Amino acid sequence: MGPIEDRTVLITGATDGLGRATADALACGGATILVHGRSRERGEETMAELRAAAGEDRAHLHLADLSSLEEVRRLAAEVEENHGRLDLVVNNAGIIAGERELSQDGYELTFAVNHLSHFLLTGLLLPRLRRSAPTRIVNVASIGQSPIDFDDVMLERGYSAFGAYGQSKLAQIMFSFELAERLGGEEGVTVNALHPATLMETKMVRDHFGRARSTVAEGVEALTRLAVADELDGVTGRFFDGLAESRADGQAYDPEARRALWELSEELTRDG
Repeated sequence: MGPIEDRTVLITGATDGLGRATADALACGGATILVHGRSRERGEETMAELRAAAGEDRAHLHLADLSSLEEVRRLAAEVEENHGRLDLVVNNAGIIAGERELSQDGYELTFAVNHLSHFLLTGLLLPRLRRSAPTRIVNVASIGQSPIDFDDVMLERGYSAFGAYGQSKLAQIMFSFELAERLGGEEGVTVNALHPATLMETKMVRDHFGRARSTVAEGVEALTRLAVADELDGVTGRFFDGLAESRADGQAYDPEARRALWELSEELTRDG
């Protein structure tokens, strides 16, 4: 991919945790960061800190609630309208919902935010990524994965917070593999999935697990390597655990399951 200087990077969930720390690392390396967040207060604070550290032109704020597909469409339209190129998309935003909730579109909330929003956003931004190639898409997934039950994707028959989270993260990996295959590596756009580090010291981990097992800095190292390292030029359709390539849940390697997820995701995110 070459030097990060003058590259334009969209990071979802860039106002906290891994996204925030990665935004800082890439901005200080010379990239222009499109800061996505849901809260205007945290977004403006993040943007101000990035600009103070890296320069006035290094951060731009885009607000969107990823539980709303309408807002995801608006986010993509804003990026398309306001930025001449797009070199890297880091689909990082994620939640763990303690109780079963529905998104603004009526879908199970964790699946909607962690997978469907990024499926739609990436698809809408693909034309810009193609025009800016060589470009990369990095989906921040997890080593915690749960197979998808296509008879109950919305988990109406039984809900657990970690089951919902694991399903959504496997969906991100399956989406990564399927998109990489459909792109074929011929258009200069690569897509990979990543488990950055185990139980990093983030608010999500503190709220749901109580203790950390790794630092955010470890996650940033793994994520930025996958995002910009020259040795990964052309590498696509892979799953990484930290700095090493790894193997995902077996369902991710089932072409029929990947295709079923893709078709379901298209149906659920279809406008109108």
